[in-house]
Formats: sequence, C-alpha cells, structure tokens
Amino acid sequence: MRQARVERTTRESSITLSLNVDGSGKAQIDTGIGFLDHMLTLLAGHGLFDLEVQATGDLHVDEHHTAEDTLICLGKALDQALGDRRGIVRTAHSYVPMDESLALVAVDLGGRPYCVFNAEFVTPRLGTLGTDLIFHLFESLAIHARMNLHAQVLYGRNDHHKAEALFKGLARALDAATQVDARRQDVPSTKGTLTA
Repeated sequence: MRQARVERTTRESSITLSLNVDGSGKAQIDTGIGFLDHMLTLLAGHGLFDLEVQATGDLHVDEHHTAEDTLICLGKALDQALGDRRGIVRTAHSYVPMDESLALVAVDLGGRPYCVFNAEFVTPRLGTLGTDLIFHLFESLAIHARMNLHAQVLYGRNDHHKAEALFKGLARALDAATQVDARRQDVPSTKGTLTA
C-alpha cells in the first residue's frame, strides 16, 4: 500500500497529514485557510489521492507558516508513500484549462528536488491565502517530495482560475507520474538508482 502519515509540530504549527497515493479522491482538509483547503481538495480529487489534513497554526500572525508547513508535510508523505519508486512512470505533464486560464504542470519524480514556477497574479489574496505564497507552496512540495516540478500559467485573467488550473494540473501530472508501469521491474533510471 502506497500510503504515509506525517505528523509535524513546531512553535508555529501542528500538522497531521495522511496520504494514500492509490486512493479514489477522498479529501478531509482543515487548515484554517479556506482557499488552501479548496486547492488541496482539488489536488486529491483530480489526482485520485486520498488525503486527510488537520492543521493548526499561528494564523493570528498570518497564513504563511501553516500553509508552508502543510505542503512540507504533503511532500514528505508523497516521498514516503512512493518508497524506492520502483516501477513508477516517473515523469508526466498535464495541461489544464479553467475557463479563460490555461496551466501547464510537469513533474519528474526522479529524486532531484527543483521547482520552476511561472505565474503572475494581480490580486494580493485569494480568500485568506496570499497569492505570493503559491510559488512557495509548490517549491516546498517539490523539495520535500524530492521531485522536479515545473508549473506555468500560460494565460488567464482571473487569479482564482489560474490557481485552480495550477493545482488541477499538478494533480493530473502526479497521478500519471505515480502510476506503476507493469513493464518496468526496477527503478525508472538508466543509472539504476534515483538518488540525487
């Protein structure tokens, strides 16, 4: 079973997160940040992951720590759930439209963390989530999941739609990259290892 549970407590936040890579899209998300809850619910639903998140944090300061720490935990859970990554497809991409917006997300689960993010937002916040944080959330996920993640909004006007297209694109790309290819008996690398 490709699943993991991560618990992380600091002076800034307390996160409990469970992930089942081979799920059906069930989500129970409560971070105290409504828009982040919405995006993680989309991620689970469109990636067909089962995801449970219970997070509390210093929201009286701002949303940064709670949001960042949640994505750190999600990255760690994905890394743990995939184990040695034997047999997975490894790389995938997805174009996702959301009304007038179009996003492209490409991932490589080869163990080398890197994030390239290209999206511009015109509003400072989506609900209580600062749009300047969205890049940092993708970056935190990439680092702790040990994946190469490229995300780009190709065009769009509405910031909600842009963010939604990005998270749906991430979901679809991760779903495809985490699939097991029955033809592959070893790790998906000509080097024979997925260590950086």
